[in-house]
Amino acid sequence: MGGWVITLIILVVLILLAASLRIVKQYERGVVFRFGRLVGVRSPGLNAIIPFIDRMVKVSLRIVTTVLDPQEIITRDNVTVKVDAVVYYQVLEPEKAIINVENYAEAIIQLALTTLRSVLGQSELDELLAHRNEINLRLRQIIDEQSEVPWGVRATLVEVKDVLLPEAMQRAMARQAEAEREKRAKVIHALGEREAAETLADAAKIIHNQPSALQLRYLQTLVEMAGEKNATVIPLTVDILNAISGRTNNH
Repeated sequence: MGGWVITLIILVVLILLAASLRIVKQYERGVVFRFGRLVGVRSPGLNAIIPFIDRMVKVSLRIVTTVLDPQEIITRDNVTVKVDAVVYYQVLEPEKAIINVENYAEAIIQLALTTLRSVLGQSELDELLAHRNEINLRLRQIIDEQSEVPWGVRATLVEVKDVLLPEAMQRAMARQAEAEREKRAKVIHALGEREAAETLADAAKIIHNQPSALQLRYLQTLVEMAGEKNATVIPLTVDILNAISGRTNNH
């Protein structure tokens, strides 16, 4: 009989000991309540609580990544787009995250969705496509203002992943981009033609003012023609060239 009693006592002690010990991992904090009242936050390691009186809620301090559902948003210039976004958040104050909000994970997601629709709805399409980093920063700042102090949760990063445009808008933008490329090509071609014409005009002035330049050009041409096997070269003197030039001027 005495052996059964000792065994029962040992069993009860082991049960109480197991119920009183809690292991908090390195990336966690333990929020302890006693009769429903907050008594403190426990650090990582082996922690003892009063069995059946204290209750510990473990909260992870690691960064959580949540992909938001695609949202259809009407921008300020009345363009309907579908936006994919991702939110990275982290608990900074475990007691606030447990006491001040029922489900901080769901709360931060809903806050991010609301903020996303609000901020993008106030932005134009060009701003959304060209200045996405500024929009991401604005989203994070607004979410932090509403979540960090009351809930103890900080949005470390909010990023718009992808912006899907309607097919009609995509075709219109493609036509616009093609027109811009053709415009730039024509402008570059026109500038090239202008530079070539200016160069030829300068060369003509030099040859007109300095006849020796014409002779040098003529000699260079002879050298080039002599390199061709089937070419027949007829040399002309400077006097002949001047005579031809004078006759041309008289006419």
